[in-house]
Amino acid sequence: MDTTLARVPIGQLLDGRYRVESLLAHGGMATVYLGTDTRLDRAVALKIMHAELASDEDFVRRFVAEARSVARLSHPNVVTVYDQGADGRTLFLAMEYVPGQTLRDLLSLRRQLRPREALDIVESVLAGLAAAHDAGIAHRDVKPENVLLGDGRTVKVADFGLARLLTGTSHTQSGMLIGTAAYLAPEQVSGGAADVRTDVYAAGVMLFELLTGRQPHTGDTPLAVAYKHVNEVVPPPSSLVPGLPPALDALVALATSRDPDLRPADAGQFLRAVTGARSGLPLGPAAALPPGPDAARALPRPAAAPDGWPPPPPAAAPDGWPPPPAAAPGAASAWPAQPGGNGVDVIPGMAAPPARQSYGAPRDGTGPLPTQRFLPDHYRPAANNTLIVTGAGDPYGTAAPGAREPRLQGLLFSRRFGYLALGVAAVVVIGVLGWWTIAGRYTTVPRVTGLSVAAARTNLSNAGLTPVTGKTHINNQVAKGLVISTAPAAGARLARGGRVTLLISAGPRMITMPQVTGQQLAAAQAAIKHAGLMPGKVTLVPSATIGAGIVIATQPSAGAPWPQPKPVTLTVSSGPPIPDFVGQQKSVAEQWANANGVHLNEVQAARSDLPAGTVTRQSPAAGSAFTQGQVITIVFSPGPPMVAIPNVDGMRLARAIRVLHNRGFLVQVSPGLPFSTVINYSPQGQAPKGSTITLTPGPAIFAG
Repeated sequence: MDTTLARVPIGQLLDGRYRVESLLAHGGMATVYLGTDTRLDRAVALKIMHAELASDEDFVRRFVAEARSVARLSHPNVVTVYDQGADGRTLFLAMEYVPGQTLRDLLSLRRQLRPREALDIVESVLAGLAAAHDAGIAHRDVKPENVLLGDGRTVKVADFGLARLLTGTSHTQSGMLIGTAAYLAPEQVSGGAADVRTDVYAAGVMLFELLTGRQPHTGDTPLAVAYKHVNEVVPPPSSLVPGLPPALDALVALATSRDPDLRPADAGQFLRAVTGARSGLPLGPAAALPPGPDAARALPRPAAAPDGWPPPPPAAAPDGWPPPPAAAPGAASAWPAQPGGNGVDVIPGMAAPPARQSYGAPRDGTGPLPTQRFLPDHYRPAANNTLIVTGAGDPYGTAAPGAREPRLQGLLFSRRFGYLALGVAAVVVIGVLGWWTIAGRYTTVPRVTGLSVAAARTNLSNAGLTPVTGKTHINNQVAKGLVISTAPAAGARLARGGRVTLLISAGPRMITMPQVTGQQLAAAQAAIKHAGLMPGKVTLVPSATIGAGIVIATQPSAGAPWPQPKPVTLTVSSGPPIPDFVGQQKSVAEQWANANGVHLNEVQAARSDLPAGTVTRQSPAAGSAFTQGQVITIVFSPGPPMVAIPNVDGMRLARAIRVLHNRGFLVQVSPGLPFSTVINYSPQGQAPKGSTITLTPGPAIFAG
């Protein structure tokens, strides 16, 4: 796909409201800018679609619909969509601006997180996804890049619904996988299906990555990775990080089942499983070793990263987020020791009780080692409460006599702790299985009435149910091919895989239209009702040949089949049309109105040069239909205004004519001898503007 950016220069004002400030990020669908909402004076994130997508009319239509849907989400763990708009060909979203970093940035710094840190983040992500799933919205592209970590340990999920938008665009190539291959659910790869359970799968993969520092499946190409999700299970996190509690393996396995029916039905169910499981996890990171004469020997050695990865470079974590656990003085790495080397084998993320030393007994010298677990034979506790590392071939090394007893005590405690861990894991697994038996394997029948058969079957399949197409029934309210109802009805509780029968509409009952043209309106309407149809809108048209009130035409025409609930439109003659009264005396309009039973509304114009009583305007216009009792308005002239006639006696004829013309009069000269002086004019005083003044020339009496 062409990822050409919409050309948005910094400083441009989008839609007259959002000012583009600076570039934040660039992705496959859009570029994100920091912006300012000038109307509310607040910072926003402006996601501007690439030019090729913005020119796709189908994408724009679905983009607007999806934005409206996502904008209805309101949850503290979801990035809020404030507005959607277009500025010319620039299509954009105005969203909540979350200062900070993405979860991918944190993983780049830390590589992997402590179990409780990972669950803190995953719980927040699942809470946001659960709100979306409850609103019927699937994310479809859950990954660390779409999880924002703000100040104060804020976790927000971004980019809801955008992956689904891209799947329908005309620029998407056939067979193209939408989403990040590392987090694709098997059903997305094999069949292209995506629903809320694909979000659960991606969340499970993300939990695996947070715990281990790597993705469960890798390959040379994204397609190779995607097909590993189809053909291979996600391994337990403890296979890469030995010592992780079994409860975490159970959570990852539950969410990443290749059969979507075996996963939690939505993010809310997975969130409840995570909340129940974390109660059995350790409380936090291991405390540092106390100083002492044997501290140097007791320090844990750094463990090699999985698959030979180098340890992460020291870097600052996002504001409000904890840094990696610090190494004890003199240690070579800040990372917790992993089994398999010569380091101390401690559950990652586990903290010692406050009144105890890190790797020894309580300060009063009694009780077992609190954080030691399944120690190899070459580890033993010393008398000064530090943990001594000896050679693997010499289980007791050169320790003084009497060291055997504390070693046995430590091993006894390790065994007890192992039993405890297994017991907690068993409780978690039993709890998850109990939840699945009681609630997890059930789902609710979604509402699919009014949808097409294909859409209804897809929705039911996504809900984990088996759709069955039943018989068709005539229905006057539901269009042909759409779902009338389901059995069981919407909202019913049903085991996953249960059958739901669709009742399909065969469309409304069809009735043959009777012949009613040429009949009076009342008789035609009665005939239509008698046939089982419903008479509808009546349209009047004038006719000089067909009498008023006679049906001229119908829709549908006679003999055609017509849906029973759909109204029949009738066209009826209103008789001869309204005459054109403009330019005629209002008395003509008065005579016609009396003869045709209409009321005349006579309005005098403010001014007019036309003769008094002349019609200057009418409403309705000439040629329109009318009915008896209708009001027709005419505007008539009050007559031209009266103008004073100037005295032109004694003026030369040419000048007199010019003066009278300037006053708006017409001039007529009496026949006679060709004299050039006016000796008389008529009328005198005042006359209507535009009237004719007659001049009488004669011999000049005096020079004028």
